[in-house]
Amino acid sequence: MTSETSNELQEILRRLADRNRLRSEATLQADVRQLLLTGGLNLADHDLTVDLETQVGDRRRIDIEVGYTVIEIKKDLRSAAVLRDAIQQLTGYVQSRTEQTEQRYVGILTDGVDWRAFSLQGDTLVEASQFTLSKRTDGTDMLLWLEGVLATREEIVPTPEEIKKQLGAESVSYELDYLTLTSLYEQNKDLPTVRLKRNLWSQLLRSALGAQFEDSDELFIEHTLLVNTAEIIAHLVLEIQVATLPPATILRGETFNQARIYGVVDSDFFDWVVEVPSGESFVRTMARRLSRFAWANVEHDVLKVLYESVISTETRKAQGEYYTPDWLAEHMVEEVIDDPLNQRVLDPSCGSGTFIFHAVRRYLRAAEDAGTPLGKSLDDLTEHVAGIDLHPVAVTLARVTYLLAIGRERLLSAERKLIRVPVYLGDSVQWEQRLDLLDHGHLVIRTGTGDQLFENELRFPEHLLKNSIRFDQLVSELADRAADSRRSPGRVPSLSEVFRRHAIAPEDQPEITANFELLCKLVDEGRNHIWSYYVRNLARPMWLTREENRVDILIGNPPWLSFRHMPEEMQNVFKAMSQERGLWRGDQVANLQDLSGLFIARTAQQYLRAGGRFAFVVPNPVLDRPYWTGFRAGRFRDSSEPIDVHFTGSWDLRRLRPHFFPRGSGVVFGDRVAAGEAHPLPLETTRWDGRIPRGATTWSAVSGNIQRSTASLSVADEGLVESPYRARFTQGAAITPRVLFVVEQQDSGPLGLGGGRIRVRSSRSSNEKTPWKQLPSLEGIVEAEFVRPILLGECVLPYRVLAPQRAILPIEGNLLLDGEHPHLDRYPDLAEWWRDAEAVWESNRRSARLSLREQLDFRRKLSVQLPISPLRFVYAKSGMHACAAIVDDPNAIIDQALYWSSLSSRQEGDYLCAIFNTPALTELLRPLMSYGKDERHIDTAIWQLPIPLFDSSDPKHVRLAELGSLEADFVSSRPLDETKNFVSLRRAIRTYLQASPNAEELDQLVRELLD
Repeated sequence: MTSETSNELQEILRRLADRNRLRSEATLQADVRQLLLTGGLNLADHDLTVDLETQVGDRRRIDIEVGYTVIEIKKDLRSAAVLRDAIQQLTGYVQSRTEQTEQRYVGILTDGVDWRAFSLQGDTLVEASQFTLSKRTDGTDMLLWLEGVLATREEIVPTPEEIKKQLGAESVSYELDYLTLTSLYEQNKDLPTVRLKRNLWSQLLRSALGAQFEDSDELFIEHTLLVNTAEIIAHLVLEIQVATLPPATILRGETFNQARIYGVVDSDFFDWVVEVPSGESFVRTMARRLSRFAWANVEHDVLKVLYESVISTETRKAQGEYYTPDWLAEHMVEEVIDDPLNQRVLDPSCGSGTFIFHAVRRYLRAAEDAGTPLGKSLDDLTEHVAGIDLHPVAVTLARVTYLLAIGRERLLSAERKLIRVPVYLGDSVQWEQRLDLLDHGHLVIRTGTGDQLFENELRFPEHLLKNSIRFDQLVSELADRAADSRRSPGRVPSLSEVFRRHAIAPEDQPEITANFELLCKLVDEGRNHIWSYYVRNLARPMWLTREENRVDILIGNPPWLSFRHMPEEMQNVFKAMSQERGLWRGDQVANLQDLSGLFIARTAQQYLRAGGRFAFVVPNPVLDRPYWTGFRAGRFRDSSEPIDVHFTGSWDLRRLRPHFFPRGSGVVFGDRVAAGEAHPLPLETTRWDGRIPRGATTWSAVSGNIQRSTASLSVADEGLVESPYRARFTQGAAITPRVLFVVEQQDSGPLGLGGGRIRVRSSRSSNEKTPWKQLPSLEGIVEAEFVRPILLGECVLPYRVLAPQRAILPIEGNLLLDGEHPHLDRYPDLAEWWRDAEAVWESNRRSARLSLREQLDFRRKLSVQLPISPLRFVYAKSGMHACAAIVDDPNAIIDQALYWSSLSSRQEGDYLCAIFNTPALTELLRPLMSYGKDERHIDTAIWQLPIPLFDSSDPKHVRLAELGSLEADFVSSRPLDETKNFVSLRRAIRTYLQASPNAEELDQLVRELLD
């Protein structure tokens, strides 16, 4: 864009944002037209139908039509009546154009300032996204929003930034597609085929995720949208022109099947879209939008970006998913797979396929070096590299990644024969520890769904699974023949040709025939197009657990799902399975444990042959924290199949910068060994230091910037004597969601508000979570007695407390009120605020399990503070350094980012402050701390140090208290710019304390006390 064009664009935006200037709808229409032409949206004059206004069938005229978008312009939409009438008018336009063209249209309604995008759901226009243009708005944001609706740019390079902006979960394009798909589902969810696929999807994921699985229509719709998106991209990446393909052909992978490339795009849970009215139009629109990108030369890591963009951070956190940098996966593969032609490799949590990509490439390079003909190497490849994941979108992307690793040239070679991509949707942990799928030499698949009884079963001789390609072909052919439109209902065709082609033994033929009869019956009942997919994805992971089928190498990055983020039912199963394998370290450290250790133990037990090896990326605490002692021992003795592992080494990656995971990481290596030969994780590790170059994705680009050295791990002793202070300290209250409680005082107006009342507005933070951060602030008037000071973690510095924030808390005396309490209406302002807050909470909470009062007083962490003690000691829950202070405000409520205890005297508080704020304590604490990117989670780990109760008769305790008081006075006399970030302020105080005349004596006394 030239500077002249840029200036013109800024002038257009300025005019559009100015509601106060004299303007008509005609001038607004002209400005909008010019915005579309000069905004870099790939539009020319002939693309816009505007000057004469497009007429629809009932003599009404559209203001602007761009492609498949109708734009209606009004002078001012601030009037509710004008807005209502405008939406009604736009609804008619969108309906008419959709009916006339049989294409999906969307609508935009604007007055220049207020821009709203709408999607048609049945006969109703539903708002999908809104953008407000102001005089300060960056034009880039405005144009990005418009492009997301119009979808007019072509040959977009699919960089990570473009993927996030154009296709991510927060893009307007995604919001429009989600709304349209929701409407299709609501209108057709009772159709037998839709109901079947919804139920089978639920069954498979419930078995994989247990209570963690949220069985909701919303999640099924989200998965449908994302898998359909990924399947369209699968075609485009391989330069298959989807614009000319029937939608059903795309979603069922028929083009791949014709090319004898199976298992990339299947008829699955999510192709119900093309079986319902208007579904094909939806898929065509998606295909058109996605075809605008230049996918042909895409790198596989962009598919990882796509996955991370469309799956919300909350969803990935709920599943403990953190994706591995390519350079690390590449190096791990090179390190562990040393005989690729003779080692079978499995990634049991493959995500979008990073490890699979490098394992495939390693195998093919070795095959070429060995002179193996291409046809044979591709035949053997799929028996040597496989993956499993429990997320349907990840599996779809991993299958495309597998093909990208093979490469277009190999796929087009005349030597290439049939390929079946061995990436499966399944549960590697087998939470339900199911044994019913394999029964007396048979694979058993029950076909009842929903509230039906499991009266019908598909039963396959287990030995047929040994040849995975033949079994998958057989199942697919049976399903296709049953669904053949030429077969009349009730008729069961002969299978003699199928038996001959697949060399089915005579003794197996009656059972296969019975299966085929059942499949025909299911098709006749309208429950078709799914069984081949369902059988294969249940069968293959279970088949791999058989001892004779286990692999030589397990490699990957297991889920790091924290225990505290598991639903209660899942916590119970996790605890039981961990206890059985010696991994559980007690309830006191439960919240510091995560799924990765159990995942490794369980997958090694199920999939790794004796003598096989493994390499897994893990959270760094696995290497040296005491609550991982059971895992590091390498003896996983559950009752069904106890196993031992010999840990051979580790990499400590926590010192690499910038951090590539939200938490510090490491890698552990080991072998599965015979019973009694377990070997614990060595205390010697390879420590990595260095800075990863920006944008580096290959090991060659990274390796020169990393220094590796041998180092000793500092493993804390589990038998440390605990401090008696542990029982006295409590975590503060969870005063969240912030938008409902934390407030800032506003101006009371020229006449004031009367005694004891103040005007407030929600105090917002960049740390708010979805959906709360998207909600508007609450505003109102509240009785001043209910606006309480709250101490957040950021309010506490060493020896010093900053000004508290304010929160509306319904505390009457020592009683916590709620909307049902009879006392609430004694305070009309509080009652109005609280009931408004309750309504917002109930509309946006993730679960109906907690009321707003129960959320505020979760685990009684608020009510336990009442009545408030006049003198308290607080320390920060998190931080690289311990930090503590005395609190003497009798009204302040302590937030969850702090731990607190009442004090018997100020002298006791000075004693504790002296200990906590000394560098010696942090040094002793570090090996005990849980951490994210670095050691920073103090929590209750500090009480694993033997800090004794204050004793006023002990001279050493008294001297520490005296020094603590002196240091507090010293800190209070130092200048501090309290407008700075609390991290900077804490650092400044630590610098002051290093120069204190008491620093050396304090350090020595604390070391003597705790040694």
